[in-house]
Amino acid sequence: MEDAYAKSAAEVLQAFGVDRTKGLSDSQVEQHALLHGKNVLPQEESTPFWKLVLKQFDDLLVKILIAAAVVSFLLARLNGETGLTAFLEPSVIFMILAANAAVGVITETNAEKALEELRAYQADVATVLRNGCFSILPATELVPGDIVEVGVGCKVPADMRMVEMLSHQLRVDQAILTGESCSVAKELDSTSAMNAVYQDKTNILFSGTVVVAGRARAVVIGVGSNTAMGSIRDAMLRTEDEATPLKKKLDEFGTFLAKVIAGICILVWVVNIGHFRDPSHGGFLRGAIHYFKVAVALAVAAIPEGLPAVVTTCLALGTKRMARLNAIVRSLPSVETLGCTTVICCDKTGTLTTNMMSVSKVCVVRSVHQRPITDEYSISGTTFAPDGFIYDASENQLEFPPQSPCLLHIAMCSALCNESTLQYNPDKKSYEKIGESTEVALRVLVEKVGLPGFDSMPSALNMLTKHERASYCNHYWENQFRKISVLDFSRDRKMMSVLCSRKQQEIMFSKGAPESVMARCTHILCNDDGSSVPLTMDIRNELEARFQSFAGKDTLRCLALALKRMPEGQQSLSYDDEANLTFIGLVGMLDPPRDEVHSAIHSCMSAGIRVIVVTGDNKSTAESLCRQIGAFEHLDDFTGYSYTASEFEGLPPLERANALRRMVLFSRVEPSHKKMLVEALQSHNEVVAMTGDGVNDAPALKKADIGIAMGSGTAVAKSASDMVLADDNFATIVAAVAEGRAIYNNTKQFIRYMISSNIGEVVCIFVAAVLGMPDTLVPVQLLWVNLVTDGLPATAIGFNKPDGNIMAVKPRKVNEAVVSGWLFFRYLVIGAYVGLATIAGFVWWFVYSEDGPRLPYSELINFDSCSTRQTSYPCSIFEDRHPSTVSMTVLVVVEMFNALNNLSENQSLLVIHPWSNLWLVGSIILTMLLHVAVLYTEPLSALFSVSPLTLAEWKVVLYLSFPVILIDEVLKFFSRRPQAWSFPLRLWRREMLPKEARDN
Repeated sequence: MEDAYAKSAAEVLQAFGVDRTKGLSDSQVEQHALLHGKNVLPQEESTPFWKLVLKQFDDLLVKILIAAAVVSFLLARLNGETGLTAFLEPSVIFMILAANAAVGVITETNAEKALEELRAYQADVATVLRNGCFSILPATELVPGDIVEVGVGCKVPADMRMVEMLSHQLRVDQAILTGESCSVAKELDSTSAMNAVYQDKTNILFSGTVVVAGRARAVVIGVGSNTAMGSIRDAMLRTEDEATPLKKKLDEFGTFLAKVIAGICILVWVVNIGHFRDPSHGGFLRGAIHYFKVAVALAVAAIPEGLPAVVTTCLALGTKRMARLNAIVRSLPSVETLGCTTVICCDKTGTLTTNMMSVSKVCVVRSVHQRPITDEYSISGTTFAPDGFIYDASENQLEFPPQSPCLLHIAMCSALCNESTLQYNPDKKSYEKIGESTEVALRVLVEKVGLPGFDSMPSALNMLTKHERASYCNHYWENQFRKISVLDFSRDRKMMSVLCSRKQQEIMFSKGAPESVMARCTHILCNDDGSSVPLTMDIRNELEARFQSFAGKDTLRCLALALKRMPEGQQSLSYDDEANLTFIGLVGMLDPPRDEVHSAIHSCMSAGIRVIVVTGDNKSTAESLCRQIGAFEHLDDFTGYSYTASEFEGLPPLERANALRRMVLFSRVEPSHKKMLVEALQSHNEVVAMTGDGVNDAPALKKADIGIAMGSGTAVAKSASDMVLADDNFATIVAAVAEGRAIYNNTKQFIRYMISSNIGEVVCIFVAAVLGMPDTLVPVQLLWVNLVTDGLPATAIGFNKPDGNIMAVKPRKVNEAVVSGWLFFRYLVIGAYVGLATIAGFVWWFVYSEDGPRLPYSELINFDSCSTRQTSYPCSIFEDRHPSTVSMTVLVVVEMFNALNNLSENQSLLVIHPWSNLWLVGSIILTMLLHVAVLYTEPLSALFSVSPLTLAEWKVVLYLSFPVILIDEVLKFFSRRPQAWSFPLRLWRREMLPKEARDN
């Protein structure tokens, strides 16, 4: 029943045909069970494991690699190769792909856990009225129409409409659903609100929420999927994971690269059709197969096989650094997403605030004989820790607060008229509450006021253990006074009272809503001398003005405290006793903002990131907080910047679009509104980070580009998120954004490094094939270079130091290319040189080396006809391993120098020295040691078809490799000059660039 909140209790009972005194009969239960099903969240079919595995291979570059591996194996078998040589290349490629697939499967399996953990918020049992008798049944057996009784500590088993109040009040903590910082009072009356949100439905008990005060009966109106918790599950199921900006860019670049690879492979094959019949191949078919093998080698060379592994490694290293900042990353790609975040939708309660209600102001009557009549005190401390000081109106700290009569009696009343508990948790190293947040705030105030009669009280209290300190002063007052009778809070009185006895003197302490308590007061306690004087109209008006200031301008939650001396020997209280009270003071409390939030908001503004505060609280309370944290800085009028969910939904499309561009505060929201906000912002090309801690936040966390859950939040929120804040602190998000930007910059650098290296390999093989030269590099050598000699320095580039102004620039655009137009040209130049230098090393050995055959160049490019001509050299010379060894070594060394080029995109090596990144220097040394091991260790040299080099050959390798640094220094010089961006691109048509570069 969707509109049960708008109907009276009698109408709802009639709709289900149930008698509130007897409940459903067995036949009705069977009928309703058939109609509505069981009270469980149905288990969604999980994706079969084999489908998850196949999904990881649904990528164009991966498919090309698989095809290349299969073809390579088949060609090896056709050529008669057996054993390790035939299997090596395909095996290595498949091992890489399997490792990447495993990471993907684990990530997707974790995502499905969020749905399972929703079940933890369903109640296990329920007290149900059936056939006129109460019984305890499994909550799964509830059906709509069942009458259920709930009390303090009960987890609500289904969505239910209140039908009978069994205590003065019923209060429910529904923070997991709405995010409200305080428990909510429930009532029997129907709600007339239009477009009612969860917060407006004050007669509905929602599944999974917890009763914190009172006892009541309610009729079940929704079970299983037809509950508020069920709607969250459905929203999570409808939410599809979005690819991260980097993943999209890499996919685009991969598609572009795949087309280029296919084009070059076909071109090489077609260009050499005339050579298919060369005698050296032994026939047309064998010639076609040979050049097809060359094309496959080209594909292996062009695809950076190590790129996925290096990206994953760099992101993983970034997550370790983030963990030290208290940001625990659950999804690796989200590290990079942080770098381009443009909007942070931040939950107010617990993230911007401490989620610990604290007394911040106290107002008492100073004296009736002089102005000002009232005294106002401010209290420091924003958590449940009993640490803080009391300051007077002149901001002077009170050394001994208990010397003030009103503060002393406020402490007595707060300690005695209180049902909560404050305790220290040694495991979490924090103070925790049991009970209402407002009552715990009063407990903390008692500790801050201290005890009378001890001049050394503040230092003496600090000598206690944290466990003893938690409630030391409260326990003192509870031991001084004996509680005799309690009048619980009720909705009509809006106050509670407790009768206490001390030394044969009975005193009643009362606390409650200021308007209710002050109406019952006839006297006031004066702070100057502790005397009690009649409450005049002038003083009443002054106190009401202070109350309006606290509640209005400061948006504090206010309570008034009072006392009354009772006749000696009185043992009970009645409502009539709550009259002729003596007013003690007015306390104002709030869920205070965290100390570091104000500066973090400023950092976001400087970095071009907009913060939208999202809360279930009312508009005025939220606006007050935004004013305190600086979100509304320089704004006098909040119109156009602050919206409630219903106001935003009521806007026409054009005005809604304008509101999204300016919005700073989104209040009075429920779960669906959070997800709606994320989707609306994403439709305006914003990259959205969403924070949350409750079950209600899970759909929005999953939908956002990066979902950020609180460490103290629910398991559901954590499972749906990409990142968890261990300290629940908004400032940690800002630090994580800076880290994310640095990681992206480094990721971009090593992607460019690997791509330029692969361009060099393609140029090498393509030019050799076009010129008709022997194979300069065999596929297994290319694989070694791509995986090991490229992979280690590329990973080390991830340790480049971040720029100093990383949080002073605007977020990068989502469509910003990983390799933009000018950089694409730069790396084509570098890649071309790498390829030509590799070929030059090959040619040098044949033509100029003293250890080589010193052939004329024309003989080298006509090697395939050697067997049909009379030559002065044996044709077997073209099968010598020395030339390809020189080529491979040139390729390795030139890429080591190129790695140094990538210490910075535009800064010279004379400015940023190689030792600024010792990891890179170390990886270059390690790579060279591995390469030397391959050259000079017998089993490895045979496996990779290489041989040891002489000193003269090493000198040539260095001569050919070092110029890559000089070339890039010249290109960097032009990059630092504005005209450099336009000069080379005149040579290129836009259609020749990858899509991402054209968009940029």
